[in-house]
Amino acid sequence: MPGQSDKPLKGRGATLSPNNRYAEHRREAVDDGWGNQDEAPAPLHTSLTVDKSSRIITYNDSPDVPFDRSINPYKGCEHGCVYCFARPTHAWLDLSPGLDFESRLFYKPDTVALLKKELSAKSYSCAPIAVGANTDAYQPVEKQLQLTRGVLETLLAARHPFVIITKSALIERDLDLLQAAARLQLVHVYLSMTTLDKELARRLEPRAASPARRLACMRRLHEAGIPVNVLVAPIIPVLTETELETILAESRAQGARAAGYILLRLPHELKQLFRDWLQCHYPNRVEHVMNRISEMHGGREYDHQYGQRMRGVGLYADMLAKRFNLALKKLGYAQSVPLDSRRFNPSVFAAQYSLFD
Repeated sequence: MPGQSDKPLKGRGATLSPNNRYAEHRREAVDDGWGNQDEAPAPLHTSLTVDKSSRIITYNDSPDVPFDRSINPYKGCEHGCVYCFARPTHAWLDLSPGLDFESRLFYKPDTVALLKKELSAKSYSCAPIAVGANTDAYQPVEKQLQLTRGVLETLLAARHPFVIITKSALIERDLDLLQAAARLQLVHVYLSMTTLDKELARRLEPRAASPARRLACMRRLHEAGIPVNVLVAPIIPVLTETELETILAESRAQGARAAGYILLRLPHELKQLFRDWLQCHYPNRVEHVMNRISEMHGGREYDHQYGQRMRGVGLYADMLAKRFNLALKKLGYAQSVPLDSRRFNPSVFAAQYSLFD
């Protein structure tokens, strides 16, 4: 229901479920006089629904995104990160970007078949694919469904380069595939880190791996010979920005080779969601945080312009960029080694998919 909640659900990030921007009907919470609002909220269970998408590779032409294609085996994300820029995409399903996004998930059972078909098309031109760019490809349910593992097996068989962005330690399950891909210069892994504060992380991203667990995962990937990097994302003004250098230092100590950062983005319904979360957990910081966000986005809570939406503008944005670059230099970070697209060989699928050419 719309409106601020003073009793957030345990294990969930969003504190409310606002109407999505396309909804024909609006709902409002009403006190019926029976004292229901004083009761503890009931547990919210996660549901899974089949997604019958006809394609699996999504293309983009955004000039500030370092890849032009991605694969997302899942829609919605049980990690529950309150700041997730993908939350508003649930509006396209006529669902709320709030609690619906983290509890009403969709999966694509035809992921592998669709991927083989698309890679086999005569018109396909190879370039690195981002796995889990919109919502994390290592959902808790991935343990059973293994759609992401199927994607990695398919990409490796075709010698196709790929990048993984995740907050989950479940990626360790696929060390065998990642090691094989690393030997062929086909993979980069980015562990996304928002904060090292365990309690803050529990509120911000309740079902993602803990910060300490992610650092341990980084170490294990590094020791296995897999190129692992850190993405400090999102940087939340006032709340997490002071941790930038510490996160970079801890990640470098665990083997991270390269690093990047993204400023908090609040498109569409996410503005209301994040403000309500702040009001619930950090009421004394609401205006400070939101004012700084506006200052770094040209006076607005969100600026969608390419080149500015992920970095911000103004004095504080410039200072953040300088701090980041100085830390990279001091800690010995380097640029990522380009992935190898020359090995791509879709002929391994030709017998199966020649009928579709």
